[in-house]
Amino acid sequence: MQYRHLFFDLDHTLWDFETNAKLAMADLFNSLSLHEKGIPDFDEFYDRYSYHNHRLWDRYTKGHIKQEELRWKRMWLALLDFKLADEPLSRQMAAAFLELLPTKNSLFPYTIEILQYLQQKNYQMHLVTNGFEKVQYGKIKQAGLDGFFDQVITSEASNSLKPNREIFEYAFSKTGAVAKESIMIGDNQDADITGGKNAGMDTVFVNHLNVAPYSQPTYVIYHLKELEDIL
Repeated sequence: MQYRHLFFDLDHTLWDFETNAKLAMADLFNSLSLHEKGIPDFDEFYDRYSYHNHRLWDRYTKGHIKQEELRWKRMWLALLDFKLADEPLSRQMAAAFLELLPTKNSLFPYTIEILQYLQQKNYQMHLVTNGFEKVQYGKIKQAGLDGFFDQVITSEASNSLKPNREIFEYAFSKTGAVAKESIMIGDNQDADITGGKNAGMDTVFVNHLNVAPYSQPTYVIYHLKELEDIL
């Protein structure tokens, strides 16, 4: 067996972040009656939230802003797009969203089946995620993934973020893995693929969105079932 340790990303790789985030935000939109506060259309609001969330996550992963700023400012900026300057509401939404998000449990097709398949083949499986620790553990539990992974390595626990080498070195120390016996599996070409390569690992780019690969992964797959052809 070429690999002994499989390191998975969680969001956008196994856990369907876009579907789950939109469901959580819809609950929040309705419970806070945002349509009565000058935001008539949920889809339009969610588009603005997604835009700001993506931009702020990029700044967060590059170390330009802190976690707390990311959490509430993505709400603040989305509300501002509708001329609603309400910091207390932004902070209320930020806290409520992170409570709701882990309760949603949509996974990409074949997630459970491929994890069962790999578990039966006696791979040691772990998660390496830039997500917030409490939120990520909630997602794992609610989605029924907690029985598959030996270690969950978060950016908070490691005090680092993918693609930085330090988070992968922390992952190796926590799992007893070495790079040559490990493979990183994820959807983000910078965080997962470039990060994994820089740590000395082979990589699998999970290309759910069918985009052009630019990071030169070891393997490219378009559906999780294709991992059976590699592992």
